[in-house]
Amino acid sequence: SISLALGTTITISSNHWVMAWTGLEINTLAIIPLISKSHHPRAIEAAIKYFLVQAAASTLLLFSSMINAWHTGQWDITQLSHPTSSLLLTTAIAMKLGLVPFHFWFPEVLQGSSLTTAMLLSTVMKFPPITILFLTSHSLNPALLTTMAVSSAALGGWMGLNQTQIRKVLAFSSISHLGWMTITLIYNPKLTLTTFYLYCIMTSAIFLTLNSTKSLKLSTMMTSWTKAPVLNTALMMTLLSLAGLPPLTGFLPKWLIIQELSKQEMAASATIIAILSLLGLFFYLRLAYYSTITLPPNPTNFMKHWHTNKPTNTLIATLSSMSALLLPLSPMTLASV
Repeated sequence: SISLALGTTITISSNHWVMAWTGLEINTLAIIPLISKSHHPRAIEAAIKYFLVQAAASTLLLFSSMINAWHTGQWDITQLSHPTSSLLLTTAIAMKLGLVPFHFWFPEVLQGSSLTTAMLLSTVMKFPPITILFLTSHSLNPALLTTMAVSSAALGGWMGLNQTQIRKVLAFSSISHLGWMTITLIYNPKLTLTTFYLYCIMTSAIFLTLNSTKSLKLSTMMTSWTKAPVLNTALMMTLLSLAGLPPLTGFLPKWLIIQELSKQEMAASATIIAILSLLGLFFYLRLAYYSTITLPPNPTNFMKHWHTNKPTNTLIATLSSMSALLLPLSPMTLASV
């Protein structure tokens, strides 16, 4: 975990491409033992897939910065002016983040990891690549990013519909949220970061709650209501917030992004991505329904789950509250964006 913090810090504070690359490599090497910790064949497979994809992406990133340095003599991250370099960089970061069409590894890796590692992969590990996109946003190709963003939102929505494994559902939800972040990147990079922070708060709350109730599949989620009713109610609110329903925090980024796209006269993209988020809404509603409304069948051989006496983590309480109640603070957020 110290290496994770170190790698992230190096990448987000560096001006030089090689330093950014070093930070990304430290991050990758630090998370691999966490993925393969359980020694289950699926976990080992996930770790190998993750390593191969991240190594390829890091190499592409280094290649792109070398081409840029070759043509312009600049190693500064913000001076990415060569078109081939910016194309290669977009590809490398898309691979690192799991944006369509480089998304295939992400659901598989998440499914092979434990819930806490899956949380790190969905939040902390996305921070350095997002930072690099933030620093180079002025020199990226708008058409390419918009295409990738809309297809990520579409695929994240479609593929999440028929999943029964919660980690896979959350992986596809992550892909569709990355689509929302990418579409506004060129026009308002600070809004991308705000969206990412709010997404991290909501996703962490969900993963920590699931870890607390030990739910991995929809069927186990149904039985967790008898264990911790209040926690499951909070989970329902967080899921609906992640879906972007109005009185909750998750509505804020979607609202601001659609507003920004309208300002940029991209009403068509805004309409498409808003309609595609309805696909996501369907599976979030299904998760929320399973977590709170469906009571499990109670045949005689069903072992009764007693209420767990262990107190809920303060972190879960804080994150769940933030996931549901931050919308009234939006004027403050708007001032920073």
